[in-house]
Amino acid sequence: MAETREQSILVVDDNPLDRALFRAILEGAGYSVVENSSGREALAAVEKTSFQLMTLDLSMPDMDGFDVLREVRSKHPELKIIVVSGFREGSMNKAAKSLGAAATLDKNLATDLLLPMVCDLLKNLDAPC
Repeated sequence: MAETREQSILVVDDNPLDRALFRAILEGAGYSVVENSSGREALAAVEKTSFQLMTLDLSMPDMDGFDVLREVRSKHPELKIIVVSGFREGSMNKAAKSLGAAATLDKNLATDLLLPMVCDLLKNLDAPC
């Protein structure tokens, strides 16, 4: 039987309820989840651990999500990043994609769309979906 590599996902959001929701959805599907509550914590985490995917909130008090996206993308171009926001503005989604986000997700739709999006982005990496 082939060995399946554990898929590790970093969830970055300053809202503990959103982090808990994402953790529940992703762990329920068999992913390993690490949570960070700030952009600076996320930058430190990606330097220490190899993640296959990151969900990244745009609005955080310590560091703008776009700044985190730029820095992570420059050092870890292989990391798949889903930018998550409560804003429905198309310009923010376009900006996130132009900076290298693999996808964008409206927080209000996360319960329904997070898992299918993650599974689609990780389909070539022995994802548990």
